[in-house]
Amino acid sequence: MPNSIPEAVLFDLDGTLVDTAPDLAEATNALRRRHGLTSLPYEQIRGQVSNGGSALVTLALGLPSGSLEHDTARQYLLDAYEQAVAVHSRVFEPLDQWLSRWHSEARAWGIVTNKPRRYTLPLLDALALTPGALLCADDLAVKKPAPEPLWEAARRLGVAPEACWYVGDHIRDIEAAKAAGMTAIAVGYGYMSEEEDYQQWPADIWFGTCGELVDALTEFHR
Repeated sequence: MPNSIPEAVLFDLDGTLVDTAPDLAEATNALRRRHGLTSLPYEQIRGQVSNGGSALVTLALGLPSGSLEHDTARQYLLDAYEQAVAVHSRVFEPLDQWLSRWHSEARAWGIVTNKPRRYTLPLLDALALTPGALLCADDLAVKKPAPEPLWEAARRLGVAPEACWYVGDHIRDIEAAKAAGMTAIAVGYGYMSEEEDYQQWPADIWFGTCGELVDALTEFHR
């Protein structure tokens, strides 16, 4: 592990900081019910959440992206999700306790997500999360794995990129962190399919569970 204590910790949102899969799974199955189909198992949907709404539509209905039918179905799924964005979603335990303490000590932290603001802000409001910097998919001309959103988050926090940790559960998070010059932290508890191996991602540090991540982060309170 790096010897230096990070001046700021940045998180991906879905599958890293917040467990949003239950609400996204409900929206996905609502789409299936609309088409007269039975619900998919939760774990099957969970593995696709980080790949976005289009991937969930393809999983739910088998419709390839780019078609009018796919776009219509995707809008239905997103509308259903927007109506219930934080019913079951929660900050991962015990990350919630660590974050409360880090925030109370006025330490710098932020969120860089490929989730659009219209879904992100209601979620953060419901969970009472107030990051010092928030970059969403529609804030800049590019999004992860481009480094620019991470750079902008660091700039808003007044911290150099090399003094930041970026924590994520998808290879694009790791690619973005490496491109931004940040310490890239890969976590294995997030949303990935069974065939994915997060330990093969080009990260600087890998944590299998949220507890292991929090144990490492807790060292910085001492």
